[in-house]
Amino acid sequence: MIDVGDKAPAFDMTAAGEGAASAKALKGKPFVLYFYPRDDTPGCTKEAIAFTALKPEFDDLSVAIVGVSKDSVAKHEKFIGKHDLAITLGSDESGAVCDAYGVWVEKKNYGRTYMGIERSTFLVDARGAVRQVWRKVRVKDHAEAVLEAARGL
Repeated sequence: MIDVGDKAPAFDMTAAGEGAASAKALKGKPFVLYFYPRDDTPGCTKEAIAFTALKPEFDDLSVAIVGVSKDSVAKHEKFIGKHDLAITLGSDESGAVCDAYGVWVEKKNYGRTYMGIERSTFLVDARGAVRQVWRKVRVKDHAEAVLEAARGL
């Protein structure tokens, strides 16, 4: 389980539009890595739109935003186009990044147990240290809370 103060695990994924999203490319820069279950579902759409709306403010702080799910790059590209998203979406089809960040967990819904992504966000500073962790995220006002924390870096 990743916690505040830990070194952020390295990652390297294909990404919609940009080709790749990696810790190496972000080295020396602060970033937000947020994990969400699936493209084009109500909560995931609201979260992506909220981060997109605040992207100029994150840009002013030089903080990159990377959303991560197990959806394919093709699904990400459709999601981006449909909702005019301006954030990077990484495709973790293998689940390696989800595993490294401890967000691939057992979930329960309507009495059914299954494995899935726990909606989580990690704020990482320019040195690669995790500065804040949000788990079991509620979408409402979450992007704003992450922006406020990023202002404190």
